[in-house]
Amino acid sequence: MKNCLILGHRGMLGSRLLEYVPRAPGGGGFNVSGHDLPETDITDPESVAALFDEINPDVVINCAAYTNVDGAESDRDAAFDANAVGPEMLARAARASGALLVHISTDFVFDGTLLRPYREDDPPNPQGAYGKSKLAGEVAVAAIAPEHLIVRTAWLYGPNGRNFVSTILQAARDKGHLKVVNDQAGSPTFTGTLAEFVWRLAAAGARGIFHVAGSGKCTWYDLACEAVRLWGIDASVEPVTTAEFPRPAPRPANSALDCGKAERLLGIKVPPWQDGLKAYLECLN
Repeated sequence: MKNCLILGHRGMLGSRLLEYVPRAPGGGGFNVSGHDLPETDITDPESVAALFDEINPDVVINCAAYTNVDGAESDRDAAFDANAVGPEMLARAARASGALLVHISTDFVFDGTLLRPYREDDPPNPQGAYGKSKLAGEVAVAAIAPEHLIVRTAWLYGPNGRNFVSTILQAARDKGHLKVVNDQAGSPTFTGTLAEFVWRLAAAGARGIFHVAGSGKCTWYDLACEAVRLWGIDASVEPVTTAEFPRPAPRPANSALDCGKAERLLGIKVPPWQDGLKAYLECLN
């Protein structure tokens, strides 16, 4: 029996993977365990070494991250510790043990200036501290761990965590009128979709960088409108510009991801973002 270690298992994606992998194709051949703060600190080499000695993992899926995009601008050290130093420690441990390291990254490694969805070979150019910290983590993993799989995703939402969709639904119920940014486009991704494709890629022997996100492209306004409509809330949604809602961190105008590389390898399509949204809302019923 092989061992699969999921780090950040209390978060949106980690908790979904912890539930999904044991019943996934090939997942039944793994003992699956989850670890997270405070018992495991991926930035501490001794903590990482002790965990690898205990679990002896064959596959490590790193979902642990600092994800507060605006907070990273004022707490850069914390962002780089979690998103760059931590992955480096894991990469060193994975190299020493021969484990596959699956590392989750983000659309924020791109600057958002392309008019088409981003492919894996498009040059990264992060604009904020969060994106820069995530890119540094990618670079460390790729340079250190011979067996690595980096999966970039975007606009993630799901149970077991605060996210845009749940925030919008609560605000729609409470206020009845919302203003949502309509000049940032991306690929909303349900954790159920991402968990499945992350595992499928790992099981298929994928190595290097792959994009996995809900297929298609929409704005935050489009996503809010669809969520409110599907949930049947009597609320109005008004489109506004990014300039009307300034934030500490810059946002890419377009961070949609092209998932063709993963789809070609696996021989299946990533579901449209609308299907992922419906699946998420079913989880809330």
